[in-house]
Amino acid sequence: MSGWVKKTRKKAPMLIEERRQHILSLIQTQGRVLVDELAEHLQLSKITIRHDLDYLESRKMLIRSHGGALPIQSGSLLDPTLREKEDLHHQEKVGIAHAAAALVQEGQCIILDSGTTTSEIARSLLAFRKLTIITNALNVAAELASSDFEVILVGGTLRKNSLSVVGPLSEDVLREIHADIVFLGVDGFDVKTGLTTPNLLEARVNRAMVAAAEKVVAVCDSSKFGRRSLSLIVKATAIDQVITDSKVTPENLRAMREIGIEVTVVGEHTEK
Repeated sequence: MSGWVKKTRKKAPMLIEERRQHILSLIQTQGRVLVDELAEHLQLSKITIRHDLDYLESRKMLIRSHGGALPIQSGSLLDPTLREKEDLHHQEKVGIAHAAAALVQEGQCIILDSGTTTSEIARSLLAFRKLTIITNALNVAAELASSDFEVILVGGTLRKNSLSVVGPLSEDVLREIHADIVFLGVDGFDVKTGLTTPNLLEARVNRAMVAAAEKVVAVCDSSKFGRRSLSLIVKATAIDQVITDSKVTPENLRAMREIGIEVTVVGEHTEK
């Protein structure tokens, strides 16, 4: 029997969404889950567990197998390192970064989350003279170290894959801040599901960033649309604007605009 299977005593039951996120987390770390073990671990009926697994499979977040479930093999639940993502869609990210910088005004307070697209935004912002930048990303802070900006690096626990800091310390700092714009990079953007990322703690920090900003701008290349990762950050309706590249499909453009998101497309046929 797997080492994580333990009976808990007098513990408040999880909400349905919390339980399903927990199941996905176990799949990510263990490589599979079994109905019998989940039922014992969560102290629920096997029928409830099967229902959860069927629901998650219907959302393309796992693969059902006999007696349990396996992770999606397409990479949607994986957590690649920053270095592995650096060269992917690089030109698109540069164009997105330039468009993001065009939204910024001197003297503003800007939040940048971790990621390769936001790293490019940091480089584009070096053309400004006076900004306050708040970030949880070590690489973003390093990009801005030679600038005259006020750079605030929130505290927390280091995630080596993303070179970001996460946890309650990060969330506490962000709750005390008001920013003009947050530029949010994501691993998955599905209009129905929302914006997602592979790590539960990263999602919580991202959610605090969204709450702290006057304007929320998602910066993501077109490969991120239609993908769902492990952890929900926010619903798509929480986003004010999306900046993406010209390979975005007409269906995704239409879906975003129908719920009131302003979309900026960069590339050969730049449009808004």
